[in-house]
Formats: sequence, C-alpha cells, structure tokens
Amino acid sequence: MTTALFIGRFLPLHSAHLEDIKAIIKECDRVIIAIGSAQKSRTEKNPFTIDERKEMVRLVLENNNISRFEIVAVPDIENDALWVDHVKKLCKHFDVAYTGNDYVASLFEGKNIPVERISLIPGYSGTAIREKLKQGEPWEHLVPKPVAKIVESSGFQSQL
Repeated sequence: MTTALFIGRFLPLHSAHLEDIKAIIKECDRVIIAIGSAQKSRTEKNPFTIDERKEMVRLVLENNNISRFEIVAVPDIENDALWVDHVKKLCKHFDVAYTGNDYVASLFEGKNIPVERISLIPGYSGTAIREKLKQGEPWEHLVPKPVAKIVESSGFQSQL
C-alpha cells in the first residue's frame, strides 16, 4: 500500500491543488494532506485558520469522491535541518512526497525520501488568489465552490 504526502499551506486550497490530489490518488493508495504553517492565521500571508483550511480540504475531496485521505496539521518549527523529521513525526508513514516547491523537494531528498515534483500551473497560487481578494478582483474561478464559501465566510476581506 503506497501512501503519498502532499504538503502545502492551502491558503486557500485552489483548483490546481485539487487536480494534483486527483493525480496523486491515481498513483497511490492514499494521500496524507499535510497543512503547513498550521499555527498561523489571520495575518495577510496566512489569513485562514487551520480549521478553515482542514474544512476546505475535507469538503473539496469529499465532493470529488476522494475518500482515501488524511489531513494533518503541521506547525512551523523554523529549523530547516529538523523540518523533515518534524513532518515525519506528525505524518507517520508515507512512501513518497509530492511537491511543486524545489526547496521542499531538496529537503526531503536530503533525507533520502522519494519526491515526485508537481508542475505548477501559472495563475494558480494562494499568493495570487490572496492578492486578487485584496484588490477586489475576480478570484472565485480559481477555487472549488466549497472553498469560495469558506473564504467568503472567513472575514478575510474585512481584515484588509
């Protein structure tokens, strides 16, 4: 049984994340969705709480008939040398890490953990979506519908 790790901050979870997870679940028996920066919320860079992010992931995956997943909150430890061990401790057993971040990939590879690199899709990033929210530009088309509802109810725009 192959278990994948897919780590990200999911601020917010967007449609490219969903496509990545669909591809991962075709290759692996199950996927651990590790939500990084779990302790941070209600800041410009980290506007959503861990509970909001968990709910985004859960609703979107369930709405897409994906059931072989686990969600794990991963707080930052601000120490790259210890970070992979920290993730392994929280996420227990996984066979391969999936990421679109070259630096994250290098950290896992440095611990001899197999890595599958995900190609990023231009325009689909949490940073770009948060910027669109700040500027009052259309953003809803970049996220699954349940995520849009959570973002709208989070009060993110009132924080700006």
